[in-house]
Amino acid sequence: MYKKLIVDSGRRMLNSGLTVETWGNISARDKGTGLIYLTPSAMSYDIICEDDIIAAKPDGTIMEGRRKPTVEFELHLAVYRARSEINAVVHTHPVYSQIFGVLREPIPAIIDEAAQILGAEVRCARYELPGTKELAAACVEALGKNAYACLLANHGAVSIGADMDAAFRVAKVLEMTAQIYAQARMIGEVKLLKKEHIDYMHDFAYHHYGQK
Repeated sequence: MYKKLIVDSGRRMLNSGLTVETWGNISARDKGTGLIYLTPSAMSYDIICEDDIIAAKPDGTIMEGRRKPTVEFELHLAVYRARSEINAVVHTHPVYSQIFGVLREPIPAIIDEAAQILGAEVRCARYELPGTKELAAACVEALGKNAYACLLANHGAVSIGADMDAAFRVAKVLEMTAQIYAQARMIGEVKLLKKEHIDYMHDFAYHHYGQK
């Protein structure tokens, strides 16, 4: 089940325009066993099969899989150790989000969708080399206890959620918000939402919106 989820999610990420080639990586946590399933390193998402997926314990012990795990293995594990409510991590390389990662600037919640799904501003983690424990720590610090996304300086973005659909929703809303913010800044002064409005919409989206 989880191996298929990772395979399908890799193709979903590639087809959504959230990354190119083999960049980016995906993981999901099985709440029952605690095992974390991850994409392999440097393999095309359109050819990956279930046998290529790696399963690991939160401490990094590989339990299943013959491939090398994603280079951001430590980042994924660190997020799960820090956030017990999170069960999916999607690391993307989208164009507009990366613009602000290169600027090392946060992306504010400038539209209702961002307020609802992302909450307050999306922070940019400090620059650290890819694949390092230092980058993993920087990502966890930028996410904090409540955020569902962060930028990685000069690198990409990380989106998380209670399940894979939620993580992809965060990734798509983040990139849409980044695109609107970048283009709006070229035209004029961006008008920000009030904090009380952001807090209200975020709480409503996660606790009251939709069917019971």
